[in-house]
Amino acid sequence: MAEISIDQTLGPVVNRVADERNVLESFLDFHRAMLLRKVRDLSDADAARRLVPSATTLAGLVKHLTVVERSWFHILLDPAPGEAFPTTEQAALASFTLTGSDTVESLAADYERVCARSREVAARFDLDHVVPHPQLGEVSLRWILVHLVEETARHVGHADILRELTDGATGSV
Repeated sequence: MAEISIDQTLGPVVNRVADERNVLESFLDFHRAMLLRKVRDLSDADAARRLVPSATTLAGLVKHLTVVERSWFHILLDPAPGEAFPTTEQAALASFTLTGSDTVESLAADYERVCARSREVAARFDLDHVVPHPQLGEVSLRWILVHLVEETARHVGHADILRELTDGATGSV
């Protein structure tokens, strides 16, 4: 049986013996990149196509994870006046809902901008930095990073399945 090749240039592989922060950030960046890889070459219609009973679409996943990034990094760690962390089911559903102006390119560009700002905001704090969360009490930056790795990876798994249902494309990278 052939041995599986591991890409030695992937962030999580490069950082396999790095400090905690670099490991966490490399896994998050890896999953961020995988999400975009799943939608980049799709038409807007294919990315918006509903293939499961829920409102989950490939484009909707990008829109949702953009809201997730903004909520956890921007609103919790560096809130602008009047910003509030979304806590309702209505807000959660809206984060997946596409508008007529949403395109693969616009959603991907917004996600990339938000992720870049998330990196900048997170870099200003130690992993032990704690902020109040409206439902959980206090959370640390460490916890936020682990949660974002988990949530982003879970949705990239959804994107893997939706992409395969769309055009048969498979693969984690």
